Amino acid sequence: MKKPPAYWNKAKKILSKKDKVMAKLISNYNDGSLITRNDVFYSLCKSIIGQQISVAAANSVFLKFEKKCKGKINSKNVNRLSILSLKGCGLSKQKAKGIKELANKLISKEFQPHLINKMSDEEAIEYLSGLRQIGKWSAEMILLFTFNRPNIWPLQDIGLLRAISNNYKTKYFPPKKILNKLYKKFSPYCSVATWYLWRSIDDEPIQY
Repeated sequence: MKKPPAYWNKAKKILSKKDKVMAKLISNYNDGSLITRNDVFYSLCKSIIGQQISVAAANSVFLKFEKKCKGKINSKNVNRLSILSLKGCGLSKQKAKGIKELANKLISKEFQPHLINKMSDEEAIEYLSGLRQIGKWSAEMILLFTFNRPNIWPLQDIGLLRAISNNYKTKYFPPKKILNKLYKKFSPYCSVATWYLWRSIDDEPIQY
């Protein structure tokens, strides 16, 4: 079983003291934690596939994509696949091009994931957003799930906004004032707060 990030238990204690709602969520969902696959290419492919479609649809497409890669999702296997073959998994032309280009950039070392470790969150988001089909939301998911950065607060994520609305009894979408207030309260552990807020609306822990 994969271990949680080194900061996880400390973050739970601090968040529980700072916020009553968070204390309740942490108590209710004490059966898991954020983990990492430690595989940037895999996670980026999953993120691209999942854009703007339902979780169920994304899972269906991803299984077909994994089968095309013969069970091993890596840049070499994807590079061998044609755009037409990728579209056959249920991917749009733009998503297929994005995944194909990502594989090429990894092989040519134009994209070097190890450099992200030395970047700030803002620098890493900008670096990842330079990839085709990767915007701020996808970049934040990579920082959260693959690199386990502790203070990611992905306000473009509909699930997070819905969870905040449900748990803090605000209108949907939550006012910017409340989002900023929660960011300040949860920092430097917004990633942990985000994970628990997601759990409050989805029994299955999210993983990219």
